Amino acid sequence: MRNVFTILSSTAAAIAAAAATLVAPAPPTEAGRELVRAEFRVTSDPGVRIAVREVRPAGRPARPKPPVLLLHGARVPGVASFDLPVPGGSLAADLARAGHRVYVMDARGYGASTRPAELQRPPESSPPAVRSAAVVRDVTAVVEAITRRAGSGQVALLGWATGGHWLGQYAAAHPHRVSHLVLYNALYGPLDGHPTLGRGTDNEDPDHPGRFNAARYGAYRLSTAASLLPSWDSGIPVEDKSVWRDPAVVDAYVRGALASDPTSDSRQPASFRAPSGAMEDSFYLATGRQLWDASLVTARTLILRSEYDFWSRPGDADLLAEHLVHARSVRSVELAGATHYAHLDRAERGRGQFLAEVRDFLATP
Repeated sequence: MRNVFTILSSTAAAIAAAAATLVAPAPPTEAGRELVRAEFRVTSDPGVRIAVREVRPAGRPARPKPPVLLLHGARVPGVASFDLPVPGGSLAADLARAGHRVYVMDARGYGASTRPAELQRPPESSPPAVRSAAVVRDVTAVVEAITRRAGSGQVALLGWATGGHWLGQYAAAHPHRVSHLVLYNALYGPLDGHPTLGRGTDNEDPDHPGRFNAARYGAYRLSTAASLLPSWDSGIPVEDKSVWRDPAVVDAYVRGALASDPTSDSRQPASFRAPSGAMEDSFYLATGRQLWDASLVTARTLILRSEYDFWSRPGDADLLAEHLVHARSVRSVELAGATHYAHLDRAERGRGQFLAEVRDFLATP
């Protein structure tokens, strides 16, 4: 197989498938293309129902394009990450306008998907919930539902941060189902050393060096509105953060994250739950462990890393490219002047380059 590897860099200055339960056309978009949204659920493990939102262009496309599955990261679930109801806040809508049927899922424990029993109890009573193997089973169920719904044998995958790790692991286990794979600000390993996630941080068990600090996290984390912004703020190298991001997008992101958990208003301040299993996986990825093998991936693969990302490391992108020996093609791109949240930032601060790269990549057969 051909394997084309291009590195571009720059240092410039961001739910068996169930039937649809709701279908509603959206207002005409800026591009004049009407979109249709549908909510449905699929069964993953027994008793586990996964929430999925479909965003697609109205009518039949002139030329079929691959369906795209978007997967969130460790904390904020799918809709709040990828389909905010404000201009510049919906990657799902942008890709649907480009002719794709787009699917936004919540892994178990997140958003509208089934929350495991551990998330109904005090966090300290259980170990970190929802490790990567469970999420890969959820992805497997959703991909099978998408292939039936969209009439396509393969699906394009885009994962943000931990979502990239989860989708990479899926793509390695089910290569025949993946046409395109986008790994966006994702950890990979096996690199030891990370300033905020690895050894010497609060993520490490002080009594057992090299182990995840499960006692600190428990089964899940609680996140408030105030806790969502520091990591975004720190990636923006100017005092006025509105230069990099639209305050309306920030407001919609925070509101969407809190609204994703029906129990959020029962706590003061309001807070939403996110399983801690993703943080345990990420700790191991940040301390030299490799949890999946990129050499098993056969799909065209795009590696995107933001210049100002705090999660992935340059070495993650380099090793991914090196290990993707059987991928149909490999393209590795640094998003100049972009933050970890590039798809939610302003067009001129990384979002424009991000969208152009993803659209062009998905257009390659």
